[in-house]
Amino acid sequence: MSRVKLDSIDRKILRDLQADGRITNVELAKRVGISAPPCLRRVRALEEGGYIRGYHADLAAGLLGLKEMFFALVGLTGQSQDVLSGFEKFVADWPEIRECHMIRGGGDFLLKVVARDKDHRDELTMRLTSAPNVSKVTTFETIRTSKDEAGVPVTENAGENGVADA
Repeated sequence: MSRVKLDSIDRKILRDLQADGRITNVELAKRVGISAPPCLRRVRALEEGGYIRGYHADLAAGLLGLKEMFFALVGLTGQSQDVLSGFEKFVADWPEIRECHMIRGGGDFLLKVVARDKDHRDELTMRLTSAPNVSKVTTFETIRTSKDEAGVPVTENAGENGVADA
């Protein structure tokens, strides 16, 4: 997978696709100021270069019956590679676990979890606490979400790696 060197047009493409993954190539080309064929070539190069990992719809969890969202801080009995990867494999197939991050400081993993209701949340928490090599689970119930922005910031005046220069 060869990386392309991002220019301002590539960053505009990434920004606009991140905001609206269903935008047509013609509209995207118009927004970034180039014609459609080179725009499509750039999008394909960004996909092949790994900058674009996929496209998805942003679903309303509550309307789908998932009214609870919480975070779980998980501590393990050890930090050997077997224990760490074993935990990752254990939670990998749980559809309710939407994110799993290995972290530093205060725990080993931070999970973002969705549940139907409080009973389901408690059931998931109990499953986590009884998982192999789990020594502690601390849950943080979400009261309100004031910002839930997908993706990453993409600016036009970014450095070579696409991140804004300091």
